[in-house]
Amino acid sequence: MRRISACAGMTGYSRRVLLSLLMLLLPALAQAGVRIEISGIDKPLAAALRANLALTPYADRAVSEAQMHRLYASVPGEVRKALQPYGYFDARLVAGSYKRVAGKTADENWTVTLRIATGTPVRVTALHLDMPADALKLPAIRRSVRAFAPRTGAVLDQAMYTRSKQAVTAALQADGFLDARATQHEIAVNTETHSAVITLAWAPGPRYRLGAVTFTGSQFVSGFLQRYVPWRVGEFYSQDALLQLQQRLTGADYFAMIEVNPEPRQARELVVPVAVQVTPAKRTVYSAGVLYGTDTGAGVESGVRRRWLNRYGHKAALNTLLTQHLKTASLIYTIPRPGQDNRNFNFGANWLDENTATSRSRTLGLAANESREWHGFSSSFGLNALSGDYVVGGENGNSTLLYAEASVIRKKGANPIYVRNGWAVSVTARAGAPLSTTAFTQMTLDGTWIHTLAPRNRIILRGSAGATWVRNFNALPPQLRFFAGGDRSIRGYGYQTIGPRNAQGLVIGGRDLLVASATFEHYFLPKWGVALFADGGDAFNGSDFQMHQAVGFGLRWISPVGPVRVDFGFPIDDRYAHGMGLNISIGPDL
Repeated sequence: MRRISACAGMTGYSRRVLLSLLMLLLPALAQAGVRIEISGIDKPLAAALRANLALTPYADRAVSEAQMHRLYASVPGEVRKALQPYGYFDARLVAGSYKRVAGKTADENWTVTLRIATGTPVRVTALHLDMPADALKLPAIRRSVRAFAPRTGAVLDQAMYTRSKQAVTAALQADGFLDARATQHEIAVNTETHSAVITLAWAPGPRYRLGAVTFTGSQFVSGFLQRYVPWRVGEFYSQDALLQLQQRLTGADYFAMIEVNPEPRQARELVVPVAVQVTPAKRTVYSAGVLYGTDTGAGVESGVRRRWLNRYGHKAALNTLLTQHLKTASLIYTIPRPGQDNRNFNFGANWLDENTATSRSRTLGLAANESREWHGFSSSFGLNALSGDYVVGGENGNSTLLYAEASVIRKKGANPIYVRNGWAVSVTARAGAPLSTTAFTQMTLDGTWIHTLAPRNRIILRGSAGATWVRNFNALPPQLRFFAGGDRSIRGYGYQTIGPRNAQGLVIGGRDLLVASATFEHYFLPKWGVALFADGGDAFNGSDFQMHQAVGFGLRWISPVGPVRVDFGFPIDDRYAHGMGLNISIGPDL
């Protein structure tokens, strides 16, 4: 079969001319349709009117003059119909026209101009909401009724009315009134007086209760996941309880998919069974990365985590860190005991090799503790064993310590990558056992507060305090002494370069700590900003507190892993520190 080209017989030049003419004609062809201009009303009302005009679908379609005449004739009725749901029953077209765009044929472009007058709006003069008293006792239902809109005196907005009615019904069902329905729902409009009376009444029906939970798809022994269920069979049905179950299972980090499905159709004697379908996540997670901080230097980190080791949900994690000044390796074994307090038993080993400007230490630590949720705090209590060699202030030391440790931590702030408003507080207490090289007791307190002043400005306040009571201070390794200076302490100073000094003038750390910091950030672009800061404090012994302070400026970049901070600090009136200090840190603020 022979194919014949549509351009057969044309020269190359002729074909190029024809193609050029077609390209010139295409924009004109694409513009065929109706353009609508609306004035006299605000943008939301104009958008609602536009959506209800029969002309709107012809925005990009050719319209003949006869069609245009017929479509335009329906506009006055469409205006009244489109704006009535927003309380404007007297809305009308006060001026309008349509004309063909100059230079176009009758089948192409048209411009329609509409000027609208809303007239006097209809307002709600009475609002009658009838809800049985037993349902109103529940806070969520009571809030939804109180928030019902439009209120008395407001313009009648039927879309708002529908949303409010649905919100009340949803609140009833979320608290267990699964058969709830509106027995009366009426809007009586008087167009002469421009008034409306809203009457609504609900029949909640019986209140259902939550039943047993069945799990399918789990990789664990029967009964293990029942520990995550936050209710007892027979408690009142609650959407919040179902959501809490979903969140607990998600937080357990065992599953790639979780579906929590109440089954009201299977209810017996008003008790609703719940079916949960889960799909196991990838069992082993590997991680690796590079990092840099002025406290640690450049380095790499890696880790491997087993989400579960056996059918009882045990977990394990191995992490390593290798930088210029800090090397660590840690192994943690976790036995979960899920429930109301999300309890875990943790056993770990940690090796540390740290070389700072003031000390060098190599230690091996063992830990066993119980962690749980406690009144909104994450808490832990356990025993630690620490043994190793160290050099502080040019003097060698060796110690073996056995001590109890308890801590509570709480954080609050949405979007951990960039917290706009939030805070964090942590308290830790340690007490050395008699079998240790030295007996000691130690308390630390750390706090952070973040507040957004405007969309582009933040204030960050930090503070740290600590106190130690020890029989032989020289037997404390560096990680149990207090130092100041560095990225998260007093910027402008080197890491751990502030503290009491020995006879040779070398920093040896102190028994006590008090440090505070204030930072103001301004973001001139969504991800880029500048900062001003002032830091001050000291690591000291007893009453021998000497203020070390610095001021400076910095740059900020909100990266995918958290803010990157580059700060230039200037110590004030300090004989041991002069000029400018550079501090770089990466990671979340809380």
